[in-house]
Amino acid sequence: MNKLSVIIPAYNEEAYIADAIKSVREAYEIIVIDSYSTDSTKEKALALGCKVIERKFDNFSAQKNFALPYATGDWILFMDADERVTQKLWFEILDTIANPKHEGYKIKFLHFYMNRFLYHKVDRVTRLVRNKDIKFTGDVHEKLNVNGSIDELKNFMVHYTYKGFFNWLQKKDSYAWFQAGMGFKKGKKVTYFHLVFKPMYRFFHTYIIKRGFLDGIPGLALASINAYGVLSRYAKLLLLQRGLK
Repeated sequence: MNKLSVIIPAYNEEAYIADAIKSVREAYEIIVIDSYSTDSTKEKALALGCKVIERKFDNFSAQKNFALPYATGDWILFMDADERVTQKLWFEILDTIANPKHEGYKIKFLHFYMNRFLYHKVDRVTRLVRNKDIKFTGDVHEKLNVNGSIDELKNFMVHYTYKGFFNWLQKKDSYAWFQAGMGFKKGKKVTYFHLVFKPMYRFFHTYIIKRGFLDGIPGLALASINAYGVLSRYAKLLLLQRGLK
């Protein structure tokens, strides 16, 4: 029988980490890679029987790649502390790795935002992979590279995206600095097109094309915040180019 390892990156997630761990508690092993949390994240993970490793955070890919050698299962499921594996998804994962037909599987994410589920904001990300020849690349919105075919599971993972308005803005700004840094390394230049059109298009794409307007006020808020994130990214890249950071 194939064994499943679960890897959970975390930093100051004491309010979320326990429920994340409990949603996959029947896994062969659960590894929490902690960025030296200053709250009780580490203690809660240890109390629930997890293997906890610590590493100073520099980027998302490096953090997860560091954890890979600690995983001894045949398959690895990657999840964040604010995500939950539903019972239906758990059974589907077990059935899938018992008789795998591919080297990796994408999982659909149902986002819980401002006290409601956003049914028109569904992401598909490769999260379940065979523990062989895998590596993450990219500083932010990292990509999991798999040597083989990838399919998609049917059931959803729940993502508790929203932890408060200011937390969401802080998260967007943090991501923006990573993305700006990547763009700066590649020599990307910022124009008025990036500062004006790109944020407007992100709003239009999220709210109209992806039908975020059907999710009410939370859909409008998410589209606005996403547009802000794009503007923040290019504004920070402009600062880097002008040597102001």
